[in-house]
Order: sequence, then structure tokens, then C-alpha cells
Amino acid sequence: MLPTSQQTIGPFFPKGFFGPADHDLTRMSADAAPTTQGEAVIVRGTVTRAGGVPCVNAILEMWQADAQGRFNADPAFLGWGRTFTDAEGRYAFRTVIPGGFTDDTGTRAPHANITVMGAGLMRRVLTTVFFPGVDTAADPVMASVPTALRPLLVAEKTRREAGLRAFRFDIRLRGENETPFFDL
Repeated sequence: MLPTSQQTIGPFFPKGFFGPADHDLTRMSADAAPTTQGEAVIVRGTVTRAGGVPCVNAILEMWQADAQGRFNADPAFLGWGRTFTDAEGRYAFRTVIPGGFTDDTGTRAPHANITVMGAGLMRRVLTTVFFPGVDTAADPVMASVPTALRPLLVAEKTRREAGLRAFRFDIRLRGENETPFFDL
């Protein structure tokens, strides 16, 4: 049986559910010091629906390897964060440029994964963000995306913020230039 429109994913989390540093992958908690390994950066963007309509109160979760391309190795790096979009559909994460690694699928280029949940979505969606200047030619996830759509998975370098390099990664849920999403 297919779900109905009344059975879409929330979000069901009140804004108070999010802590002051939940968007910060570089630290284990709001009162912990950030990791000293790797380059801290800001990743921000907007989440929109068809026609460029902002997706308000969408929940985004981001996870990635540490600066050395390892998971759970840097004791100061959480490597996972959660945030929500504001009234204009904007979101932001603080993280580090991840290292590449090899897994069962092959050699992975440095990247972060982002999942989006929100009202009107029948299921959460998952995408991958790569950083500009990184060689993605051998990455099996990038290789699975049609060549014309691959630029949609690469963040754009923007002006520095608070002394950190910053990147923009817009997520389009539907419509022109829809972000490539992957099966969960």
C-alpha cells in the first residue's frame, strides 16, 4: 500500500530540540573544544522545492569522515550534525574538509553526506556534497551520476566567514537543476 499525503515525514521536532552546536561537526558538544585536525570550514545553502520555493523547517543531517579520511578516530571530531532550515530555507554547518578513504565501493573522494527530511516529502532524501578542487573522477558515487548532473554535487566556494573558508551547496528537492539523490 502506498502512503498518503497525510503520512509524509514531519518534521516533528520543535526548534528547541536542536542544541546550540548541533550544526557543528567539529566538536563533540557545545562546550567542547573543536578539533585541531584539518581545516575548519562553513557549508551553507538553501533547500528549495519546485519553482524555488523555500523549504521551511526542513531537518538536515550531515555526516562525514574526519580530515584524515577516518571515522571515529579523531576524539574531538563528532563527524555528524543536525540543523533545520529557516523561513528562507537557509541552513549552515561547520565542519572540516574531509579526507578521502577506501570502502567496499572503491576509492571515495573527500565528501560529506546530507539527508533532508521535511513536510511534504514521502521519505527522506540523501545526497553527497563534494568540495571544489577535489578529484572526483574515480569516486564511485560521482561516477553513478550522469555527467551533466555531476556539477550539482560540487559545492561552490564563497567568501570567507569568521576567518574560515566557506562553501555554498543548495539543495533543490524538485524542478530545474534538481539535486541528485541516492537510494538509502
